[in-house]
Amino acid sequence: MALMRILVDGYSLLHNWPALAPGQPRHSAAAREELIHVLTQYRDAVGTPVTVIFDGAGAPAGTPKTRSDPELEILYSKAGQTADDVIERAAHRFSALGEVLVVTDDYAERDTVLSLGSMASSCVSFIQTIESTLADLQRDLKRHNQKERQRFQRTGRT
Repeated sequence: MALMRILVDGYSLLHNWPALAPGQPRHSAAAREELIHVLTQYRDAVGTPVTVIFDGAGAPAGTPKTRSDPELEILYSKAGQTADDVIERAAHRFSALGEVLVVTDDYAERDTVLSLGSMASSCVSFIQTIESTLADLQRDLKRHNQKERQRFQRTGRT
């Protein structure tokens, strides 16, 4: 069965990735936007839809409640819920359609989603996967551009 969705505990990933949005508070809009930007690049590289879930209870006033795109969905938990609650429901719902990967450093949450039939990854492991994937993509793009530049120069067009 193919991986059909990646569910990310947004604040858990942000707290484990200090190089992302350096100098920004981990719960800030700037840090969230930087995380969303990187996850968009990753999703584009691997083709697997991603859902990022943030705890909405502690979010500043004016924070959007959701941002929907079938390929990159951003969710904020409602008052009285945690991101873990949303992740568990989503893992259960998506696992009926295919394999689901949940990214969190909450051990209890990982145990819960594993019992629901999903896979789980630590944040550090997922960060390494993202960085490796994006570095490979950058290297491939650079190689492709060099070949195209050489091909263009061989045809006499400068």
